[in-house]
Amino acid sequence: MSDLIAFPASLQKLVRELARLPSIGQKSALRLAYHLLSNEPELVGSLIDAMRNAQENIRLCDQCFFMTETERCSICRNESRDSSILCVVEKPVDVVSIERAGEFKGYYHVLHGLWAPLRGQGRDSMRIDELIHRVQAGGIKEIILATGATVEGDATALYIAKLLAPFGITSSRLAQGLPKGGELEYADDLTLSHAFSGRKIVNM
Repeated sequence: MSDLIAFPASLQKLVRELARLPSIGQKSALRLAYHLLSNEPELVGSLIDAMRNAQENIRLCDQCFFMTETERCSICRNESRDSSILCVVEKPVDVVSIERAGEFKGYYHVLHGLWAPLRGQGRDSMRIDELIHRVQAGGIKEIILATGATVEGDATALYIAKLLAPFGITSSRLAQGLPKGGELEYADDLTLSHAFSGRKIVNM
């Protein structure tokens, strides 16, 4: 951040905060800050209002842990979906990606993390116990483990499949189309559609 020293302290702070966002480096943060302050001054106020409103009103769905403003998200409230299939994903944005592809018609469960013991992320840092409770409630015949094609994503899928094995339900994994090391949110619609169609059973 030494090359920001010529800028006013308040601008330096704005750039530093913007640079903390995912996929935003210092140069991108500086461009965003300049745009907000120079070209769209009225945008600053509306952006602040939008962020405050989201912070105050957005919560996690009581059932699937997707983002919502009510107790249950719009997907969980949709009774026309297939309740026998549950798709397990890492984060809320993965739900959006899968919904955009239009292939999946069941319900979701958002883990909000992955199995990564070396980073201090284990069972307690994910919504796995809640997943077990949903399975125990009955009615679910298949769990689709739609974590990313990364080492941690694969480890999480295998860990969950092992936990679910005693319940006698099918655990499947997204197959063709997802590149090794790729995250779900960056996959295009056609790739996701093929991955769901070609999912494979996880054998434990």
